[in-house]
Amino acid sequence: MQKPGPLAAFNARTLDERGIGLAGIFRHQEIIAVARDEGRVTVDGLAARFDVTPQTIRRDLTELCSDGVLSRVHGGAVLVSGQANIGYETRRGMAEDQKRAIGRICARAIPNDCSLFINIGTTTEAVAAQLLDHRGLMAITNNLNVANILAQNAECEVVVAGGLLRRSDGGLVGEATEDFFQRFKVDYAIIGASALDEDGALLDFDMREVRVAQSIIANARQTWLVSDVTKFARTAPVRITDIGHLDGFFTDTAPPESVRALCEEHGVSLHIADH
Repeated sequence: MQKPGPLAAFNARTLDERGIGLAGIFRHQEIIAVARDEGRVTVDGLAARFDVTPQTIRRDLTELCSDGVLSRVHGGAVLVSGQANIGYETRRGMAEDQKRAIGRICARAIPNDCSLFINIGTTTEAVAAQLLDHRGLMAITNNLNVANILAQNAECEVVVAGGLLRRSDGGLVGEATEDFFQRFKVDYAIIGASALDEDGALLDFDMREVRVAQSIIANARQTWLVSDVTKFARTAPVRITDIGHLDGFFTDTAPPESVRALCEEHGVSLHIADH
C-alpha cells in the first residue's frame, strides 16, 4: 500500500461533517490526487492502494461524485472537467476546520485601524468570521456573506461593491464591480482561489470574477492568498495571477515543494496554520 501523499496531510483532529473520520479524509484527498495525476481511478486499484474493501471505495467515490469533484465511469471514476466550480454549499462544508484555522492566523496578521478588500470565497468568509473583535476596520467586499458576517462588528465599516449578483454564492461580479474597486487604495487584499497549480498559478472559473480579483490585487498595498490544501487537488481554466505576485500565503498544510520554492524566490511570506 502506498503512503498517502502531501495532499492528504490533514491534522489528526480534523473530522468531516459527514462523519467519515480521519481515514476517510485521507482517502478522499489521495483519491483526488491520483485522479488528477492519472486521469482515472478504479475501485479495485484504490481498494488495494488503501487496503480497504471495494464497498468502502464505492462509498468514497459516490461522495466525491456528489461533491462534483469526480464523475463515475464503469469500474471507477474520472476527474471532472475543470470548467465549472463545485456548488457553494458543498464548498462551504469542505475542510471547515482547516478554513477556520487559516482564518485565525490571517486575522491575527491584520492590525486594527486598517482598510482591506475581501473577495468571494468560503475561506475568505472564514477570515471575516475571525475579524469580529477587530477595531477601526474598513472592509470593502463583493461577497454578501462577508458583508453579513462583518455587519456584526460595530467597529468595522462595511462597504459593499455594486454589480451583478451571483445568486449561487452571494458574489457580486461584472464590469461595475471591477470599476468599483478601482476607486480605492487599501492596505490589504484578502483573496481566495478555486485552484492553485504547482507552477504557482492561481486559477478560477468565472472570467468576470477573475477580472474583479485582478482589480482588487491592483489596488491593494499587500495581497494575501488564503487557501486550504484541497485547492492543490483541483484545477480551473482562468488565471488570476501567479503566487510570486503576492505578499503572503496563508494555508493549513505545507504546499508542494515547487510552490514553496516560488514563495521563497519572490519573498512571499508563507504561513501554515496549526489545527
